[in-house]
Amino acid sequence: MQAKDRLSRRGFVGGVATAIGYLGLEPASNAWGLDLRTATSARPRQQGNEYDGLAKLGNNENPYGPSEAMLEAMNRAWKYSNRYGYPDGDITQKIADHHGVDPDHVLLGAGSGEILEVVGLALLGGGKAVVGVEPTYSTVYRTATSIKGDAIAVPLLDDYRQDIPAMIETTRRNYRDVGFVYMCNPNNPTGRVVSAQEIRQLIDGIPEDIPVLVDEAYHHYVQDPAYATSLPYVLEGRNVIIARTFSKIYGMAGMRLGYAIAPPALIRRLEPYSTGTINALVKWGGVAALEDKASELRVRDDAIQLRTRTTQKLESMGYDVIPSETNFFMVSIGRQVQPVIAEFRKKGVIVGRPFPPMLEHLRVSVGTAAEMDRFMTAFTEIFPVANASNGGRSG
Repeated sequence: MQAKDRLSRRGFVGGVATAIGYLGLEPASNAWGLDLRTATSARPRQQGNEYDGLAKLGNNENPYGPSEAMLEAMNRAWKYSNRYGYPDGDITQKIADHHGVDPDHVLLGAGSGEILEVVGLALLGGGKAVVGVEPTYSTVYRTATSIKGDAIAVPLLDDYRQDIPAMIETTRRNYRDVGFVYMCNPNNPTGRVVSAQEIRQLIDGIPEDIPVLVDEAYHHYVQDPAYATSLPYVLEGRNVIIARTFSKIYGMAGMRLGYAIAPPALIRRLEPYSTGTINALVKWGGVAALEDKASELRVRDDAIQLRTRTTQKLESMGYDVIPSETNFFMVSIGRQVQPVIAEFRKKGVIVGRPFPPMLEHLRVSVGTAAEMDRFMTAFTEIFPVANASNGGRSG
């Protein structure tokens, strides 16, 4: 391996170590063996009324929950709760039809988080590495380290976009050691998109036998005309895996449903690592979600309107906000983010965790109008004075 890549790996591990320190976790001998379940269990749990009273702007959720049509479908499915071989609404076929593929192109998962883990387990054996950027949604990186694989993290560009030429060059240079390339588009936590042209540049620019995993969790919110889903590459038979989730725009984060779309040969490689733990209610809710386009559009439009209103207020106060195409945004606050997160929590507002190395940026999910008002009230109390000339640093 080249020295540049070793430095990238040390930077990635150091970033995770920093995040663990900020979260107040005790270091352990298997710290780099953290998987999604470990990371999730480390999040603070609230009790009933306390949790219900918080403005929850930390996890990029749909604040309204499943639509009425979804709730009705799930309630009708209670009669299957005591059965194994229950009717499931033909959820796999419905997803396949939704995307114009055959069912053998679809793999269900308990949220797209499971899909990312499954891809890591299937493709990173034997010490293979995943190539991606930092920061991004890091489940695949945690999976890599937990199975003694590796993660080669390329820094973002100065404008917080993903560096496609650097990803191509890194993948080519480490060709024999790369299990797959990971692309979160739009990226979490920055909210920035990779254009359709850049995606083609990436897929065409790396060896054709290296899979590309494109995480499209926030696809539904994108308005940028330069963006496009990468699903056509699956239809072309390219080595591409698309991950989608019902946790975001469909409001099922607490119920767990996601899926992969990929060529059948890739799906067969992934299937042995899938848990098959999706329950009957969730499957019926997923079918109803795909059919309820009107509710999907209402949630999208509301999130975009509230995101725009809030970010414009922040910018008018002198704070730089990264352009976002998602239901969250990042604002530069000019100081270390962890104490600020704690200050928001004291005011009953949950905001996003630290994302090394962007430790002076705060990620904020878009909630209801009332929650965004609570956020802005808390923000003006924590940052009573701003100076636009110093990049949004408080006075």
